[in-house]
Amino acid sequence: MTDQPQQPSPEQPQVKFNPSAPHQQKPRLRPVRGFPLQAQNQQGQQAVLLGLADARQISDKVVATLPAAQVILPMMDGSRTIDQIVTEVGRGLTRDFLEHLVAQLDDAALLFGPNFDALQEKVRVDFDSSDLLPPASSAAFADQLVIAAAGEGAQVSDEQKEREGPERLRETLDKYIAEALKDEDNPSLDALPKAIVAPHVDYGRGWINYASVWGRLRVVDRPDRVIILGTNHFGQASGVCGCDKGYRTPLGACELDRQALDLILASLGEEQGQRFLKDRYDHEQEHSIELQIPWIQHVFGQDDEGNFPKVLGVLVHDPAVNNGESYDGNGLAFEPFVEALRSALAGLPGRTLVVSSADLSHVGPAFGDQQPLMGEGDAAQQAEGFRNQVIQTDRELLELYMEKKADDLIASMAWRQNPTRWCSTGNMVAAMRAVDPEKVDLLKYGAAIDQQGMSMVSNAAMVLH
Repeated sequence: MTDQPQQPSPEQPQVKFNPSAPHQQKPRLRPVRGFPLQAQNQQGQQAVLLGLADARQISDKVVATLPAAQVILPMMDGSRTIDQIVTEVGRGLTRDFLEHLVAQLDDAALLFGPNFDALQEKVRVDFDSSDLLPPASSAAFADQLVIAAAGEGAQVSDEQKEREGPERLRETLDKYIAEALKDEDNPSLDALPKAIVAPHVDYGRGWINYASVWGRLRVVDRPDRVIILGTNHFGQASGVCGCDKGYRTPLGACELDRQALDLILASLGEEQGQRFLKDRYDHEQEHSIELQIPWIQHVFGQDDEGNFPKVLGVLVHDPAVNNGESYDGNGLAFEPFVEALRSALAGLPGRTLVVSSADLSHVGPAFGDQQPLMGEGDAAQQAEGFRNQVIQTDRELLELYMEKKADDLIASMAWRQNPTRWCSTGNMVAAMRAVDPEKVDLLKYGAAIDQQGMSMVSNAAMVLH
């Protein structure tokens, strides 16, 4: 599960179809995600186009086309020529229109072919050339804070964003914590817990649950490292996916905890260790890890040598699918990773905090549900009933988690076939099994609906003692 990409200008680059290119003659579409795109037609009237973006987030380009083109996309599987697609689709589709669409998709690296191969290779070279992943979601949020503070219509330079962003971000996190904990009887924990569960939805929708758990850690013993277990939203890995990089945000850098990584790799052995890191590039744009880093930096601060706690990021797949094996049998399975993580935790010196970066249900028309989330009259009652049903499902599953019944949670997910689309069962269960808590507390639960009423995402703040 992910948020709608930012909407670019619908003006498309002037690119030409290449009839001598085999990958354009038989186009094979990469995984894409579509979204409505507002535009103006030649008469100056508002129109809705279909935006197509890279589901893997390797390319940042977006193609805008007519909504009717959605019937063409499934035909682009690499088995049909341009002429065959035109014939099969019919409905007035012309070769000129299809050639132009194919050229646009190729230019945006949304087709398999030389353009995509070159872009993917560049991404991998850039990834492997640095010890730190650059900020993405955290930087975008800090930039938004600077722009908002400048006021409507103000011109904000990149230098101003870089200069003011860290302080604006710190102020905002402090504001979140103060608001979330102002009426709480227990606004702080007495000791560093074994693990926590925190959201990974954007801060605007999930701030109260982020702050409810991270804010309570301000006075506990500072951890020597934080191991963050996230969700692989966009990547190619079919199983557990590790990262051999640290992370940078506007607040600074958290270096990789190499000792933790090495212990996990040693426990896994050579073959499974290679599976663990094979798709490490999936971490390049993965927000479920990065959005925890500013909280780590802000809450725990720097040591006497100016260093934030070291980190290790791992993306965990869903163990309710394929009995915990990787989705295609070629990735790292769930159980070997959990055993390796448990072994590493036992061998690491000092204090370790494990973070389950988890969102729960994803429902609404944006996720394919026919039932609206809001409405009027009878529709309002139906929408409320639907929302309450989702919340009830969440409560039942969270109860299993609080009772430390990890196997039952996985079995329930498999039996129900995950009807509300929990996206983080894997990292939640991995955290529990790795730290073996004595007690699990639910601090706060909540669900947020977007302004358009198209999606509702739920999450929780939890502590594993």
